[in-house]
Amino acid sequence: MNMDTRIKAETVGDLIADYLAETGVSTIFGVISIHNMPILDAVARQGRIRFVPARGEAGAMNMADAFARVSGELGVCLTSTGTAAGNAAGAQAEALTAGARLLHLTTQVDSEFADRDRAAIHDVPRQPRMLEGVSKTVFRISDPQNAIGILSAACSAALSAPSGPVSLEIPVDVQRCEVVGSARPYAPLVVRPHAREEAILELAERVKSARRPLLWLGGGAREATAAASELVRRGFGAVTSTNGRAIVPEDNPASLGAFNMTPEAVDLYGSADLMIVVGSRLRGNETRNNKMPLPAQLVQIDADASQGGRNYAVEQFIHGDAADTLERLLALLPDDLETDKGLKLDIARARAQGESRMRDVLGPYRVVADVLNERVAAGGHAWVRDVTISNSTFGNRYVQIAEPRLGVHALGGGIGQGVAMGIGAALANGGPKAITLIGDGGTMLGLAEMITAVEEKVPLVYLLMNDQAYGVIRNIQDAQYNSRHHYSALATPDFGTFCASIGMPHRKVSDLEEFAGIFDAAVAAAGPHLIEIDMCAIGPFAESFAGPPAGAAGKGE
Repeated sequence: MNMDTRIKAETVGDLIADYLAETGVSTIFGVISIHNMPILDAVARQGRIRFVPARGEAGAMNMADAFARVSGELGVCLTSTGTAAGNAAGAQAEALTAGARLLHLTTQVDSEFADRDRAAIHDVPRQPRMLEGVSKTVFRISDPQNAIGILSAACSAALSAPSGPVSLEIPVDVQRCEVVGSARPYAPLVVRPHAREEAILELAERVKSARRPLLWLGGGAREATAAASELVRRGFGAVTSTNGRAIVPEDNPASLGAFNMTPEAVDLYGSADLMIVVGSRLRGNETRNNKMPLPAQLVQIDADASQGGRNYAVEQFIHGDAADTLERLLALLPDDLETDKGLKLDIARARAQGESRMRDVLGPYRVVADVLNERVAAGGHAWVRDVTISNSTFGNRYVQIAEPRLGVHALGGGIGQGVAMGIGAALANGGPKAITLIGDGGTMLGLAEMITAVEEKVPLVYLLMNDQAYGVIRNIQDAQYNSRHHYSALATPDFGTFCASIGMPHRKVSDLEEFAGIFDAAVAAAGPHLIEIDMCAIGPFAESFAGPPAGAAGKGE
């Protein structure tokens, strides 16, 4: 990143566009408005950044979030003031849950009216408080001479550990102001915590005395792939959260992958004498609301000090960057640890049993799961999933991915984000199509963004699982409410007709013997495609998925 030259900008809008390009931002997602036109006019004139015009701010935020996760770049979403920023809030809550490296560029009314509740158009007097609820932090550029400093601070905060979405307000009159001075811009400073040496020494002694050590790898360990894989080579076993998949290659026999709550997994944890949790919150939906027993000797490594011991009591907490901490730990360990050589066999057996049980549950949809498992990782595809029964059963754990960055799903459990996330992931991956698993219920929330996919010629394949219902809600009603199906049935459009109206190729699958050929053709063709799987014609899963325990259920497919 070369930031040595002075930015030749006439206005703050010019400065923002030029600075982001110099920082390495390649793509901005957003919706044009009267209050962000000075920035977008500069982006268009300079021609250095691609702007993707979403149909709504929520979709733009989901696109920027997925783009950031897959590319490793700073994701950027541009919205207008007030209601527009509010439209993006739900999607930004998802980005906050995922710790996405994301900059939300939003606007404010003219400075003389901001925060004064004087009913200026688009004014929301408490907009900063709204943004604080879904942001790592919030900044505002109030003066043109401070634009470089605030912009750099906002980008630094978004990128630094623990990363997360940062909101930056720029009043529209400030965007039009001439730049004061010609200060040389400075690149964002990415800050990561450096673990204390004595803490790593203590951990090394724990590892040397362990015979059945395990790593639990979460999304915060995505950049620690080499160190984690080396620890497994030396004798560790591994298990991952759904957001930590492929940190250790998913075909490694010493990894349980995300089959992390099966009876066999629990037995394995009971036999382990050390578990190091790296970059994971040990989320409730992957630990039975923190009641799943884990090894007594539990060590946690996290870039966020506030996570230490939050969900499980730990014997040692290390505040540090995952990759740096594990690399320094490796330097203190022998090349081969004196661990139980049967550990890998036990892990491989536990995983095989978990996969077999899951495939029995799928019934006819084993065909879909197997086709995807054969092709997604091999093709280097991003694997994007909305909240659907299909994802909760096989999408989150069975369909393997080639790299950690290629797995994208709605961590916060909110439906309707997959349509837009697929667009961001596809544009970030730079080649192989994004395979995007969605349900009919969630698709209704993001349907308009399929037009964005067509307009931008986005390389992706939507797999729409259509059961004409909120499927998991209906299953919960069967299990807990004597099959009283209130409000769970859905009226859905004819997706073939809809796709024809926007120019998106569409195929409906009513016989799963046709699925592999239809899928391969869609992957090989240019642009976006939608494959609709008619679950009403094919039939149910062999076993109903009824979601989380009673009282904790959210929407489903």
